[in-house]
Amino acid sequence: MTDMCRENGSLYEAPIGVFDSGVGGLTVAREIMRNLPNERIVYFGDTARVPYGSKSKDTIIRFSKQIIRFLQTQNVKAIVIACNTASALALEEVEKELDIPIIGVVKPGARVAAGVTKNGRIGVIGTESTINSHMYKQLIQEYNPDIAVYGRPCPLFVPLVEEGWLKDSVTEEVAKRYLKDLLEQDIDTLILGCTHYPLLRSLIGKIVGEQVHLVNPAYETAKELERLLEREGIANPGEKAPGKEPYRFFVSDAADKFKNFANSILPYDIETTRKINIEEY
Repeated sequence: MTDMCRENGSLYEAPIGVFDSGVGGLTVAREIMRNLPNERIVYFGDTARVPYGSKSKDTIIRFSKQIIRFLQTQNVKAIVIACNTASALALEEVEKELDIPIIGVVKPGARVAAGVTKNGRIGVIGTESTINSHMYKQLIQEYNPDIAVYGRPCPLFVPLVEEGWLKDSVTEEVAKRYLKDLLEQDIDTLILGCTHYPLLRSLIGKIVGEQVHLVNPAYETAKELERLLEREGIANPGEKAPGKEPYRFFVSDAADKFKNFANSILPYDIETTRKINIEEY
């Protein structure tokens, strides 16, 4: 662990860095708030360069490295890549250069899905980059090579979620079309492989039915983070330090729009969202 975290007080009280291409990673932040209430968070949403799902691997790696450099200036003790695309394409590369723990959202979701499926047929929905990376399939089949994994890109889900159309008839019709092929494969488990998608959980659940187990990588990542902090001996054993902002939010653009969306889904009201020039990092 670096001395950087120790400069501004106890290592235990240092925040967790969380980043995403935009607002989707707030579902991960929400689960961290719920499951690790003593931990502080510094969140960065790359709202100027969203979406990541259609960009190249090299571009995603470059963006991720810039964001990590920014988060390190905030003295974080660990980092969560709260973006399936960046987790799939950049995690392996960026963790080589870090001396603090870093996790993504793909592995926790893959592990749980492999453990809960009964018939060995798992569906994955996500961005085009996440599905085309076959990362979920690769990880699931490391746990059990006999499991069949079926991927389906759902590019319209992100703009529909960001528009706030979580229960709209248009969103339901789009979801039915996306999920039809997967249901025809007789899946019994479905991974919500983009951090926006947990916000559509009830709608998706209605379409796929109770016989399909929905895996929310946002929740599984928060639990994985909890285990990581305990294992590394850096979990905050007490309450959040008084006088310090428990949660800080940064974006690369559209701060007010981000704040409004965040306040609609988080269990904590955001008063300030700061815009930074991420290209400087």
